[in-house]
Amino acid sequence: MEAIRDFFNNDLIWLTLPKVEPTDIIEIIILAFLLYHVVKWVKNTRAWTLVKGLVVIMFFWLFAVLFELNVILWIITNTISVGIIALIIVFQPELRKALEQLGRKNIVRSLITFDDYKEKSEKFSDHTLHEIIRATFELAKTKTGALIVIEEESPLHDFESTGIYLDSIVSSELLINIFEHNTPLHDGAVIIRGNRITAATCYLPLSDNMHLSKDLGTRHRAGIGISEVSDSLTIIVSEETGKVSLAKGGKLVRNIDGDYLRAKLVEAQKKTTEVKRIKLWRGRIKSEREVD
Repeated sequence: MEAIRDFFNNDLIWLTLPKVEPTDIIEIIILAFLLYHVVKWVKNTRAWTLVKGLVVIMFFWLFAVLFELNVILWIITNTISVGIIALIIVFQPELRKALEQLGRKNIVRSLITFDDYKEKSEKFSDHTLHEIIRATFELAKTKTGALIVIEEESPLHDFESTGIYLDSIVSSELLINIFEHNTPLHDGAVIIRGNRITAATCYLPLSDNMHLSKDLGTRHRAGIGISEVSDSLTIIVSEETGKVSLAKGGKLVRNIDGDYLRAKLVEAQKKTTEVKRIKLWRGRIKSEREVD
């Protein structure tokens, strides 16, 4: 019995569970959350191919350690720091996109509100909403390709500069005329801010999401691409099928009808929402219009 007791005390002591504090649990949850989103981001970008290459390099490194291949170990050891810098440079667009998406997360906005005014007016009027829907489905009837980007919170000035400035009131006739074949402004995207068409023939970034359907053309990939780098709402009319699609948050909803488009535009309209000054939490907000 003494030998058995010594065996458990001396040889199996490493099997005992460490003392877990509440802070340890919080750290595990945070790290698991971050690791999940990093893996999810890697799988949806070119970085997934990079990870496969790194796995191959790690295999050769392990092989060199086991068989003491000093030359290979020296090469890996002396190039790893340069390789990290090179990876940051090569994948700068993906890293920037990931940080932009992190900044648009609702978890940040729900904790800290930077608006210092009480009421925000609607993004665009009901007349503008009606004109956009009318133009979209008139273009769809004639199978005229179109790409309409509606700006929300994220400014699109960088993309406006790639096109031709218009600064015109939104009307269905103007939108239809812009995308008409053989017109100077039909190629590219139209950007709408509020109740005005700010620019046409704008170039948009193409999505590099490897999970997109292979039958999607450049127009659809551009619509998804702009929705990945901003919070904009993008309407796409297919030139081949005449079907209408909607891109938001990097996701594409295909073959939508007028009711669905109207619902999404009303959601983007954001009519009269009350906002409190900078707070570290959000409680129930009482209307200031109440009279005691």
